[in-house]
Amino acid sequence: MKSYIREMTVLDLFSGIGGISLGLHWAGMRTVAFCEAGAFGRGVLRAHWPGVPVYDDVRTLSAARLRGDGVPRPSVLCGGFPCQDVSLAGRGAGIEGGRSGLWSEMARLVAECRPGWVVVENVPGLRGRGADRVLADLEAAGYAAWPMVVGAVHAGAPHRRSRVWVVGRAVAADAGGAGLESWERGAAGAPAGLPIERRGGWTAAPGVCRVGDGVSAGLDGLTPRAVRARIEALGNAVVPAVAAMVGRAIRSAWM
Repeated sequence: MKSYIREMTVLDLFSGIGGISLGLHWAGMRTVAFCEAGAFGRGVLRAHWPGVPVYDDVRTLSAARLRGDGVPRPSVLCGGFPCQDVSLAGRGAGIEGGRSGLWSEMARLVAECRPGWVVVENVPGLRGRGADRVLADLEAAGYAAWPMVVGAVHAGAPHRRSRVWVVGRAVAADAGGAGLESWERGAAGAPAGLPIERRGGWTAAPGVCRVGDGVSAGLDGLTPRAVRARIEALGNAVVPAVAAMVGRAIRSAWM
């Protein structure tokens, strides 16, 4: 790897419970800030990434605010913006819809923060309901982008869970590379208690039964509201092993 590259820093938007950041952590990257609207997700992020800032509204987040809070300039900006309007299970409002339209805020932050890399994740319905907009916005911001469909099955899982991934690389000279200097001052924070990546295979089936057997034993003792929040968070989560594959591909491009 190039000698001046010490680490790759990550700004994680629409973070959920941190699936993308966990995978990028396995790939050797360090998340320096999150942005997540859900209170449950923010609690998970703070528990596993103590000391890392967690913002709650992507609409009010800006490069100036991050810089003022001492967050290092991100090498990678990632996020899975809301899928409700681009999902084939939705009403088809598309990327201009009230939820999926938050892509415009992610595109704004890409233009403001100038990361070396951009990683976008969403459901397969994005291909016909907004991928052209994502690619056009990235191109306008100075990024060459590659869309692809990658599923959990490609990481060895016993289910498909296909997702659209768009990986963008900066072609503009002012974009931040991997491990470049902080904007003004550094920010501390390392993941605590995160699981180690498994490369040796998967169990035959997940342990959460949601239909015939009710809620798994691991959720016993929680209030119904807490159970719903946890199941929703798991259902929306990104498979970390897939994010790790994307992260390792990005890192290899710098070798």
